[in-house]
Amino acid sequence: MADEPVAGTSGRRASTSARALPPAPSAADIRLVITASALGTVFEWYDFFIYGTLAAAGIIGRAFFPAGSETARTLLAWAGFAIGFGFRPLGAVVFGYLGDRLGRKYTFLVTVALMGVATAGVGLVPSAATIGWAAPAIVLLLRIAQGLALGGEYGGAAIYVAEHSPPGRAGFYTSFIQAGVVGGFVLSLAVVLVAKALLPAGAWDAWGWRVPFWFSLALLALSLWMRLRLSESPVFEAMRAAGTRAANPVAESFRHPGNVRRMLVALFGIAAGLTVIWYTAQFTVLSFLAGPMRVDETTAQLLTGAGAIAGLGWFVFFGRLSDRVGRKRPIVIGYCATLVLLFPIFWALGAAANPGLARAARTAPAVVSGPVCAYSPFATTQADACGRILDHLSRKGVAYTKARAVRTGVTIAGRPLADTSPAGLDGALAAAGWPSGKVRPDAPHLVLMLLAIVALGALSGATFGPVAALLSEYFPAPIRYTSMSLPYHLGTGYFGGFLPLVSQYIVARSGDPYAGPWYTIVVVAMALAVTWWGLDERVPPG
Repeated sequence: MADEPVAGTSGRRASTSARALPPAPSAADIRLVITASALGTVFEWYDFFIYGTLAAAGIIGRAFFPAGSETARTLLAWAGFAIGFGFRPLGAVVFGYLGDRLGRKYTFLVTVALMGVATAGVGLVPSAATIGWAAPAIVLLLRIAQGLALGGEYGGAAIYVAEHSPPGRAGFYTSFIQAGVVGGFVLSLAVVLVAKALLPAGAWDAWGWRVPFWFSLALLALSLWMRLRLSESPVFEAMRAAGTRAANPVAESFRHPGNVRRMLVALFGIAAGLTVIWYTAQFTVLSFLAGPMRVDETTAQLLTGAGAIAGLGWFVFFGRLSDRVGRKRPIVIGYCATLVLLFPIFWALGAAANPGLARAARTAPAVVSGPVCAYSPFATTQADACGRILDHLSRKGVAYTKARAVRTGVTIAGRPLADTSPAGLDGALAAAGWPSGKVRPDAPHLVLMLLAIVALGALSGATFGPVAALLSEYFPAPIRYTSMSLPYHLGTGYFGGFLPLVSQYIVARSGDPYAGPWYTIVVVAMALAVTWWGLDERVPPG
């Protein structure tokens, strides 16, 4: 990639002489760069995602959040997940500055070390039953440390690989970084499943769920060993030799002509859109299956992991395609396809996951009526009888609609219930054909579910695969780390990080298990508009 000078940098402009530029990396060097960077990304995202994987299973909420209801604990656990994302932009500022001033290599060595220590720390925090509200307070502090680390990791790894890539190959080479993000999610599922299988009966729920957090220390040692073998980026070495590094990368990112506009497009058009699609394809699917669809937890984890593995090729395919057709086209097509296909894919996934539940929702709809029918998913005790009915139905995964009436009442399949106590509701639901308990879909339905998850992976691959190359090319080299990392982590941190919490809240409040993806639809529509009219793929001038 070109070494672009930037207004306001210290020292003289970059020289293009052989004296200023280091030798081009060999094929073996590039293979090491891709392997070490991609595996490091896998390990870093494993650390960040293991919390989300266990939150989707309900373990984090039960262990660390002393709330009064299962729904409230789940939402608080996802709030903790979101807080880690919320601090990613601060990490982008801090480590982006270091990456542009001190170098790409050593900056993401620091980030991976911080991430590994913080992740292992979560596994050492006593439960809320032991230390009360101090438990979630400590966990949230460790999630903040993880968010800071991740804010510097992605930009460093993506830029490092892009700056080693020969002309016309950056999309293909950096697509392995994108696939590494999925790999971190898959690894988190795999470690959880292996730990559950190897531990004695009862040990997993008692203490075994902590093992995946402790496993992070082994990944940290391996990641540090690999990354210490790497040399610095040739583009950064050329800037250092020529004296053209940015004096203040944060300030110059906002002063450089046209760069604020580029950062806004990267935030609202690229980062926001790709991240909500990705998290919908991973965490929303896992929560949807294990929660409202009542699929057995291990089955849901295995299936989601298998779908993620099967969809890894999409990231490489679309990254390589972007080298031929440009970065913008696959992203725009992916956004359009998401707007059209997202709900049909989820409808197909739900129908295959739990046919009895889908059939009951059609043939025996539940209608809850009352004068107010206020329901707060965070409340320990609902304010009125109608709210308590909604809370019970929500925890059972029963879709419902609400109606205004003078008195509180419930109808199932058009028949009013005389007994609206929890026992009366359960009996009426069972009589109307609503299934109870967890289900394990048969082989034909598992195949259909896998195809649906792979289709979601294609939407994610189209919008995520080309992005590392796009953003690395989009900003001038002396301020590239900061300019790329800040909008990326603002977009992914706030639009994506809050997706599980918002989508779960929408489902809980609406009573519709398929309502969660509306958040994704709204954000993708915004991202499509911004990208369509705002994205200019040309490499910016110095």
